[in-house]
Formats: sequence, C-alpha cells, structure tokens
Amino acid sequence: MNTRQSQPHLQRRQAGVTLVETAAVTAVVAVITSVAVPGFEQALHKRHLEGAAAQLETDIHYARSLAVARNRPMRISFDSSDGASCYVIHTGAAQQCSCAADGSAVCQGGAMAERSVRFAPGSAVSLKSNSRSVLFDPVRGTSTPTATVQLKAGNGMAIHQVLNIMGRVRSCSPAPALSGYARC
Repeated sequence: MNTRQSQPHLQRRQAGVTLVETAAVTAVVAVITSVAVPGFEQALHKRHLEGAAAQLETDIHYARSLAVARNRPMRISFDSSDGASCYVIHTGAAQQCSCAADGSAVCQGGAMAERSVRFAPGSAVSLKSNSRSVLFDPVRGTSTPTATVQLKAGNGMAIHQVLNIMGRVRSCSPAPALSGYARC
C-alpha cells in the first residue's frame, strides 16, 4: 500500500515566493534606495570637484617645471565667459592665449600653448580665478602674481587652490568646508 495515498492530510510544500513576500522585499529595497541615492549624488559631485582640483594643481606644477626645465618663462592664463571656464599653459604675454569655444587654445604673436583645459557650460565643475594670468619665472622658480582659483561643483561645494609666490599650491574649502580640506 502506498503511504502517500493513505495519509491525505499531509500536503506537499509549495516552492517559490508569495506576493506578500515580494512586496515586502520591494518596499525595503525602495526605502534603502531612496536613502542611498542623495548620498551617492553628493559623493559624485565631490569626486568631480576633487578630480578637477587635483588636475589643476598638477597643471600648475607642470607649468612651473616647464619654466625651469626650458629656462623660459611660462604662464597659466584663466578665462571665464559665456558660462564656460578654462585655463591655458603657454609661453608669451598674459593676453596672448585664450580658449576657443571647443576648448582648444588660441594663441597670437608667437605665443605657444602647451596645454588647455575647458569646463563647458553646465559641466559638473566651473572655474574662476582672481588673477587673469600667472607668470612662472624660470630662474627663481617663483610665480607672479599670487592667485586663488575657485573650483565649484553644481551643488555649491567648492575647493580653492591658493597659489603662493613660490609656486606652491594649497587646497582649502570655504564654509561649510568639505571633509578632508582646511577651511578657507
């Protein structure tokens, strides 16, 4: 005799997930996602800002080292117009190089561009400087004048790169300061 047929009160267990269990898991995932997304967005803005600040600092050191290595004055010129901002590392006078709409450097009068970086309108980061151009002296290794370059993310976070007369860069953040940066 088959024991299965003789005991009708025993039922087979069903495999799978019920609708209630699926709804509960979906609700938990939705809550976790709604909490995590704003934090992720803040982290993304901060990473864009820190990347642009690191690139600018590296380019300032590059301009200074080019001046010393070539025994020739080098400049880094800053420009902000029409919502875009850029900087160009170049030879020549302060007003001889600027950025074109596509981000390339445009130079006149024998000046030569070494590098240009553009931040398009509406990009994750914008740039603004209190000095139009900084000259790196090849003999002394100094920079004239000193400058503060402000890098700002779309959400308002900012990092300032402060260039001193010795060509060194100090990074700080205005109030409220970003974690990991001194307050300006």
